[in-house]
Amino acid sequence: MKDTVVIIPTYNEIENIEAIIKAVFSQSDSIHILIVDDNSPDLTALKVKELQNEFVNRLFLETRKEKSGLGTAYIHGFKWCLNNTYKYIFEMDADFSHDPNDLIKLYNACHIDGADLSIGSRYVTGVNVVNWPMNRVLMSYCASKYVRIITGMKIHDTTAGYVCYKRHVLEEINLDTIKFIGYAFQIEMKFKAYLKKFKITEVPVIFTDRTKGISKLSSGIISEAIFGVISMKLKSLFKK
Repeated sequence: MKDTVVIIPTYNEIENIEAIIKAVFSQSDSIHILIVDDNSPDLTALKVKELQNEFVNRLFLETRKEKSGLGTAYIHGFKWCLNNTYKYIFEMDADFSHDPNDLIKLYNACHIDGADLSIGSRYVTGVNVVNWPMNRVLMSYCASKYVRIITGMKIHDTTAGYVCYKRHVLEEINLDTIKFIGYAFQIEMKFKAYLKKFKITEVPVIFTDRTKGISKLSSGIISEAIFGVISMKLKSLFKK
């Protein structure tokens, strides 16, 4: 997994951060990690700084002044990665909902099979979600169906946050035009790639809900996704 970096945004992930970093590094000696921390009160960034002594020139940290949203954290990370030489740039959660063992599958989908963008998909082969209450599974599944209908994207898991981008995808998407800051950010990035006709592949994974720490999902994030998708689609039509 040469030329690969995994971006992990964090806010109060002290219970997970050391374990997830070591789990990712165990996949390959070539992987790098960039933590983008939003000044976590639980001192997540301080733990990362300690671990940098163990993983010299492999573990990097960008600390922001305050909690500013998942989307802006990833945009910050993308720009940092593009200023370096990485060819494969991953999005991944810190809470083990994304299995580090699946990194190689997403990487191979791009590196070997020729995808421009590979998605760790919960829904491409049914519903592969563990430990979520049924109402949340239904909400997530129906949200992806809704986005698929509105946007026309042939993607089963449109809200997935486990993603591998080839460098040129991020270079061709104008990151400064990305509007959404919550989970709708994941939809917008996929839609931008879809409009540019990049090859998008879904790789089946099993999503397991966090066992440590607190979920950051809120009603505001959900409403952003529901109403933002319609606005995003309409804007794309007017630009044609």
